[in-house]
Amino acid sequence: MIIGIDLGTTNSLAACLTEHGPTLIPNAHGDFLTPSAVGIDHGGQIIVGSAAKELQVTHPERCTTVFKRLMGTDVSMPLAQRQFRPEELSSLILRSLRIDAEAFLKQPVDEAVVTVPAYFNDQQRKATIRAGELAGLKVRRIINEPTAAAIAYGLHQADVERIALVYDLGGGTFDVSVVDQFEGVLEIKSSAGEIFLGGEDFTRALVGRVLQQRNLPFEQTELRYPCLVSRLMRECEIAKKKLSQAEFAEIRMPERDGTVKEDCDVHTVTAVEFREWTNHLVERTRLPLHRALSDAGLEPRQVHEVILVGGATRMPQVAQMLHAIFGKEARSTLNPDHVVALGVAIQAGLVQRNAGVSEIIVTDISPFSLGIEISNEIAGEYRSGYFFPVINRNTTIPVSRVRTVNTTHADQQMVSVRIYQGEARKVVDNLFLGEFQVTGIPRGPKGQAIDIRFTYDPNGILEVDAIVNETGKKFTHVIKPGAGSLNEAEIKAALEKMQALKFHPRDDEHNRFAMLAADRLYREIPPRLRDQFQSLIQNFESAIEGQDAEMIEIARLTLTAFISDFDSENGRSL
Repeated sequence: MIIGIDLGTTNSLAACLTEHGPTLIPNAHGDFLTPSAVGIDHGGQIIVGSAAKELQVTHPERCTTVFKRLMGTDVSMPLAQRQFRPEELSSLILRSLRIDAEAFLKQPVDEAVVTVPAYFNDQQRKATIRAGELAGLKVRRIINEPTAAAIAYGLHQADVERIALVYDLGGGTFDVSVVDQFEGVLEIKSSAGEIFLGGEDFTRALVGRVLQQRNLPFEQTELRYPCLVSRLMRECEIAKKKLSQAEFAEIRMPERDGTVKEDCDVHTVTAVEFREWTNHLVERTRLPLHRALSDAGLEPRQVHEVILVGGATRMPQVAQMLHAIFGKEARSTLNPDHVVALGVAIQAGLVQRNAGVSEIIVTDISPFSLGIEISNEIAGEYRSGYFFPVINRNTTIPVSRVRTVNTTHADQQMVSVRIYQGEARKVVDNLFLGEFQVTGIPRGPKGQAIDIRFTYDPNGILEVDAIVNETGKKFTHVIKPGAGSLNEAEIKAALEKMQALKFHPRDDEHNRFAMLAADRLYREIPPRLRDQFQSLIQNFESAIEGQDAEMIEIARLTLTAFISDFDSENGRSL
């Protein structure tokens, strides 16, 4: 069975194609969204999703989030005095989604189609594939998030020719893609974006303002009082969501240890203030948006439809900005949190050749330019380090392009072809992909011609040919999406590391979440309710010790109902 997975910065979810169409897969809690959070509890066991998110509020040093932004880097992230690479953390999310899918479908799941931001580079895409391998999944295909959203909206089914712009502002990344739909074809014309821009930044901006009004610098406070900041992050996340519909929201100020007293300071934020404080973040989306339009050769008036993707697009200032640019209301008829997963489920069905879905023709683009390093003659001497694009960004793929370069000095018999991805003028600021040697160039004056051909396909395979014109001798180097910075020994070691981690059994997921939620709430509940709440917790703990499944469920439901009611009554449920 092949499933579709939307691996998100803030939340992730899985879906599959059934006889009823694309279907979201619930997790152990019955929710479709699984927080992209990983934690290690005090027993040394890995927890993922909602339980880890609850743990982050009370023990931030034992939980990590937003690691998707670091995919493709060599950064190691600390977690309870251990170190994890971003793809290892992502693999734990993917593993959880796989287990949930197997429970829902009642069959093994070992293959998936996974989405990535359109602006992910080659290393980030390779890291995503490695994360799938570590999770026990064969990643059959990588698909861009805006493309998946366009498929979910059925743009390929339209008989008329229309141009749509997909504006995807998620929890941690931003993408914008221009899509041309005609005769059942989806042609991606251009994409642009930012990896470090999303709803998380709006929340942090609000946290920063609250701390600033109390003369507390954000970075120093986060370092000295992490529990205060983690609790305040949760308060501000709730307030941010409330301000999408209300004129004001209240934010409670935690103590330095992260507890919230009944008589704590309460900061009231208006919707107008929130817009003013975060307007610079919305404005940062303008440049990629206009770059995508420019690369597609379009003016805003030529766009027929604007589609909203990602939970952060629920903020009114986003729709207001887009209306000002395009003069029309943006479309969000599908849940912006679910739309990518629905689209990738359809794509997974296509890969599996599911009879329930008709063939979709989707032409994609290369989000970055691909080229080689060359030397330029400056002041009579050759200086290396300059980027020479062979395939320009937003070129429709599959594509094959050839450009000619020349030797720089007499009797030069060898050149090194160094391959890069990016938009910078100098290669030092671009992403190195690989290199190979061209040898046997006949002796002669400088200027011997060598044809460099790049062939790039939708599966992310880049074939680079170098042909010495005088002899016709050809040298070839292939860069595959599965290859990366980890060698086979390192991948094997990473797999063994993942297998050695201790996971709580799936059956305990509900109990674990209930206890962590209770621990979080106990630190903020009014003293007048504490005895009652403590009694519910003790009753639940006693039931667990007694190992009576029916008593455990009754005690857990009673406890979680109390937590849910308290959060709802106080406007703090997420």
